[in-house]
Amino acid sequence: MRVCVIGTGYVGLVTGACLAHIGHDVVCIDNNEEKVKLMKSGQSPIFEPGLSEIMQAAIQSGKIQFSTDLAAGVAHGEILFIAVGTPPLPNGESDTRYVEAVARGIGANLNGGYKVVVNKSTVPIGSGDWVRMIVLDGIAERQKALVPAGGVPSDDKLPELAAHFDVVSNPEFLREGSAVFDTFNPDRIVLGGNSSKAIAMMQELYAPIVERKFAADQSLPPVPILATDLSSAEMIKYAANAFLATKISFINEVANICDRVGADVTQVAKGIGLDSRIGNKFLQAGIGWGGSCFPKDVSALIHTADDYGYEAQLLKSAVSVNERQRLIALEKLQQVLKILKGKTVGLLGLTFKPDTDDLRDAPALNLIEQLNRLGAKVKAYDPIISQTGMRHGLSGVLVETDAERLADGCDALVLVTEWQQFSQLDYAKMAQLMNNPVIIDGRNFLDPETMVRAGFQYVGIGR
Repeated sequence: MRVCVIGTGYVGLVTGACLAHIGHDVVCIDNNEEKVKLMKSGQSPIFEPGLSEIMQAAIQSGKIQFSTDLAAGVAHGEILFIAVGTPPLPNGESDTRYVEAVARGIGANLNGGYKVVVNKSTVPIGSGDWVRMIVLDGIAERQKALVPAGGVPSDDKLPELAAHFDVVSNPEFLREGSAVFDTFNPDRIVLGGNSSKAIAMMQELYAPIVERKFAADQSLPPVPILATDLSSAEMIKYAANAFLATKISFINEVANICDRVGADVTQVAKGIGLDSRIGNKFLQAGIGWGGSCFPKDVSALIHTADDYGYEAQLLKSAVSVNERQRLIALEKLQQVLKILKGKTVGLLGLTFKPDTDDLRDAPALNLIEQLNRLGAKVKAYDPIISQTGMRHGLSGVLVETDAERLADGCDALVLVTEWQQFSQLDYAKMAQLMNNPVIIDGRNFLDPETMVRAGFQYVGIGR
């Protein structure tokens, strides 16, 4: 099938590359010329395991192209994915201006053939009908431009275009750091829409994935497809992320109680996680959730509820617990070191989670800001950020090139991101390089006994 993906961020680029990998003809559109030039050379502008290899293979096979030409992309695709960003506004509402610009551009460039316009961006509930309206506005503006003053349309096909597209909501459930794997091994595929023809085309598009032809375990039953109305599909995305964020806030609340009563939250989490009604995922206590999805999506759902006269108290509490949790590591540093002014603190990890280069709403940024405010010197080492130019965008922190340089002269370390490499560091040597061998394990990632043997005073979260 012919596919156009508009927007090449985490979602758009992964979606486009993976669809090309399974055999579709894909054109990826982005308005950033430098980014398009980079992707044409086979390089990914983001760090995502396995993505560069898939991109390069698709380029060599001629299955994927990159361009800034929206008109050419719309002409090429029978399925048009809108995958641009919807960042949060200060009030928590989603900023949909990029979605609006793309939808209007699609309308201005529709060429008469039937198209399925797919909302892949996480958009506010009700956006499916809104996107249809904006596409129609784009068609109307194009028609108006072609009508001479007092005359008739020069292209009599334009009025028919309105009936030649449908909008589908196809929310993504990709985890940064395993987005390629998640694309080929999804738990479910959600398709929201009112057109049976559009839903059928989307089912055809995803057939190789549904049939597990590219799955890690091809013996599994087909991927469930859930077909819903537009609003329900949009709500599923928000509800899923809000639930997972709430689950993390819950176990962090339990961890804070464990700290006070002498229980170990890792054992508690294991005990409740064995209950099939609860499950063991997203029960890792630590310094809170961040990234581009959970904060934005929970805030957007709270804002939507407010718009319709409902106060989402549980979700607001989940956000409140998370905000406080980010300062837990700071509190523990103060308990051990007392005064932080003049002390040197090293952060192990900067990104909001491992296997990504994404710093958006990362807990590390809060820690850096607060440590600077209290007069501490802050250093950091991150396996990706330390090797890229992205570190130049960080202020108030000295980014070191390896873990031992980080430890040298520190009064305490804080493990912020649970990179797998951090389980293999030479902690005994690092302890010797420090002024005061203390480690705050912000993700309960390390083994306390091993760290004590290495010479550290170990402090976990809820342990």
